[in-house]
Amino acid sequence: MSAQSVTARAHIAAAYNNKSDRYFAGARFDFIDQLPHDKQAVILEIGCGSGETGALALKAGRAGQYIGVELMERAAGEAKKKLSEVIVGDVEQLTFDWQPAKFDALILSEVLEHLREPSQTLKRLSRYVRPGGLVLASSPNISHWRVVRELMMGRFPKADQGVFDRTHLRWFTPSTFAQMFEEAGFMVARVGPVTAFSDRTRVISKLTLNRFDHLFMSQISLKAVRRAS
Repeated sequence: MSAQSVTARAHIAAAYNNKSDRYFAGARFDFIDQLPHDKQAVILEIGCGSGETGALALKAGRAGQYIGVELMERAAGEAKKKLSEVIVGDVEQLTFDWQPAKFDALILSEVLEHLREPSQTLKRLSRYVRPGGLVLASSPNISHWRVVRELMMGRFPKADQGVFDRTHLRWFTPSTFAQMFEEAGFMVARVGPVTAFSDRTRVISKLTLNRFDHLFMSQISLKAVRRAS
């Protein structure tokens, strides 16, 4: 690894260390609702934070085993109290010894935008998801109208969270996010907003035949399944 890469990673690590514990907490109830009721399911979450989503999946009977991968030791320490197993480290650098098709579901909540090569990582992880296995993912939307407004004003303000989070290395629109999963061997079943559109936005969406929905999604929510081949 070059000295420049080491320096860049050190800056990113420092930015993560400055984040509050709340940044790594919070269960994804929307993801849990999409998981089948299966007490035998084995689920993998990349960027599991402090483990709230996995803990809820286990408690709700949506999983029998829930394995997390987490970069930050502080958050991983909390997750280890709740999940079946937690692997600490950078998913792009870790080597996994799992058997192919081990997992029934893969969860990637607001994590791919933090990776240097998310498409390569997704392709590498895909072999561990069984054919027909579920993938649930989300990411901030760079094509939201508020972001477009900032860019039109020549601004790209850095923040501690949200689409302008200073730890983001990649950015996606709904279509490029879906394309990345398709190219990794998944069949995308749904792409939409994490938070449902308001009544007003639904009217605009209907009148414009959904052509401008990307402007109103602050976060992208994706559901996909692993292709058989």
